Amino acid sequence: MSEKSSKTVDIKSSWDRTLSVLRAELGEATFRSWFKHIEFGELSEKKLLLYVPTKFMKDWIHTHYSDRILAILKNDNIPVSSIIFELQKFKVSKDSEDSNAQKTVKNSKPAASSKFVTNENGDHNSMLGAPLDPNLSFENFVVGGSNELAYAAAKRITEVENVSFNPLFLYGGVGLGKTHLMHAMALEIKKNWPERKVLYLSAEKFMYQFIKALRFKDTMSFKQQFRSVDVLMVDDIQFIAGKDSTQEEFFHTFNTLIDHNHQVVISADRSPVDLDGIEERIRSRLGWGLVTDIHASDYELRLGVLQTKAKKHIEDNPEIIIKDNILEFLAQRIDSNIRVLEGALNRVIAYSSFVKKPLTIEMAQDVLKDLIRASQRRITIDDIQRKVADYYNIRLSDLLSARRSRTIARPRQVAMYLSKLLTTRSLPEIGRKFGGRDHTTVIHAVKRIESLQDSDAAIQEEVDILSRALES
Repeated sequence: MSEKSSKTVDIKSSWDRTLSVLRAELGEATFRSWFKHIEFGELSEKKLLLYVPTKFMKDWIHTHYSDRILAILKNDNIPVSSIIFELQKFKVSKDSEDSNAQKTVKNSKPAASSKFVTNENGDHNSMLGAPLDPNLSFENFVVGGSNELAYAAAKRITEVENVSFNPLFLYGGVGLGKTHLMHAMALEIKKNWPERKVLYLSAEKFMYQFIKALRFKDTMSFKQQFRSVDVLMVDDIQFIAGKDSTQEEFFHTFNTLIDHNHQVVISADRSPVDLDGIEERIRSRLGWGLVTDIHASDYELRLGVLQTKAKKHIEDNPEIIIKDNILEFLAQRIDSNIRVLEGALNRVIAYSSFVKKPLTIEMAQDVLKDLIRASQRRITIDDIQRKVADYYNIRLSDLLSARRSRTIARPRQVAMYLSKLLTTRSLPEIGRKFGGRDHTTVIHAVKRIESLQDSDAAIQEEVDILSRALES
């Protein structure tokens, strides 16, 4: 062995020992997040070259861990004065492809690798993602005060190749239009730029594809496919909560795309900071771009949606007569979400068609009595605030004030907890209803009451009494 080769071996061995020290000091989770994917380069003129997969990791490790790495190496008598981080160029070599092919033949699984290839026309979505619904277009999306910012951001992404915000994070309750906007974006981008690779899928399908790649030992093809798209859209990201391996792969995929200025669009049922079970590093990155919520729909928006859907029904079947008062009735009485509202319209039209009778308000009331009854039972934050104030014998104004005395603070926390438990309102909305407080205050209140219920039977009883009173 030459002297140069011997030195290389010594340095590489020292680097391996450095990694072992870091693993012991930082713990397995932190080590996997930042050091697992580092590749040793070389030591030249006292400068250590290391390769990292993303610019984000490069900056983070350089800022937070460079000094510690240098100290460990120097303690091992390695003559190093500085560390240079360079980005890896992701590729699948021919050797790697041949190796995968040999493994495939050996394991008698000839179709494994083919699961992760793009089809002939370059449509990523057809192989990896979920199918796009042509009906979920911008033309069919009704804009109102509750969704206008989300709509404007979505449209902007389809109009220019590079926007100032990346990622775009959409959040809101069920049936408010998040999925519709994502389908609309994908359809519009494919129309404006046919050559761009657009991939839309649910977080569950991302996890499924990743697990399949692991099962077939084809993770390199998986990485190549997901990290080569121009636009990645992942719906309902909250479903990967607690899935550590999937989160790690998503984290690196996300970073690679962002570092290469490829657009990422994410949706969830709550804001990034409120995503329980999602690693802090992911939540932090999700909030770096534009975060916008879609509120519960107001009367005008609901009516607009119904008018659009009614027009489509009439175009498909000119014999249908849908009077304005029917649409106004539905918009007024059913306010849960847009998806339920559209379903209600479909139900009354179908019933009218089946029994061959004109569509009237009386008919709508009878056909939709279950939905109307459920809507009437809906608990509001105002209801909760009044009930809590009465129960604790305090003024409603005190509950919404800045006072922090225990006699006011505890009932306020209970009211916030019940608002989160019994309504579909987002944390920012709840905070605004309590004197313009921040969503973090609501989070603290919820966690505080949850904790107290485990240790204080009196609090548990108070919450139970209030819950039953509100739901009766």
